Amino acid sequence: VTLSPAYIKDRLNGIEELKSPSTNHIPAGVLVLLFDRDGEYWVILNKRTQKVEHHKGEICFPGGRKDRLDKDLTETALRETWEEMGVDPSNVSVLGILGKTETTTGYEITPTVGLISYPYQFNIHNDEVEEVIEMPLSCLFLKDIRRYEAKLLEGEVIVQPAFHYENNMIFGATARILSNFACLIDSRNLKEPA
Repeated sequence: VTLSPAYIKDRLNGIEELKSPSTNHIPAGVLVLLFDRDGEYWVILNKRTQKVEHHKGEICFPGGRKDRLDKDLTETALRETWEEMGVDPSNVSVLGILGKTETTTGYEITPTVGLISYPYQFNIHNDEVEEVIEMPLSCLFLKDIRRYEAKLLEGEVIVQPAFHYENNMIFGATARILSNFACLIDSRNLKEPA
């Protein structure tokens, strides 16, 4: 089996949505945006500007909190990606939804996985996005890129994944989502990096 939109969609459809008890977390949606470049799949991330209110300079997926007019969190992710990066929702082929993740800042993030054609002409919102980062999915499995960070949270040491890619440290919820996606797709289905 090689990585393909059909394979990813099939794997995402196999995820059972766990009904978690109601929390006080704010619902948010992000878009795990993929593209195929010469038979290798890449993921698109944003480096946030210093002008944003939260997570200044951090690497993240496009997305944000659910608006009352959004019918679901996939619509939230698509709307936010349009606002931040100029990606027309009609250009995104939605493949499915990855498991939710909670943040220490009070959000419950639902990642939607989508595919766009390559190359894509982004129109970034300069107040929110400093840089668009394109990373080969194969990097998620490389020992010199995949790291683990330990942090103290409420008196307990928590070990979480992190990724160091081209002088960018990807950590927190973004790294957890990338790690979950890596487990889902399995490195054996990826083309080796050139």
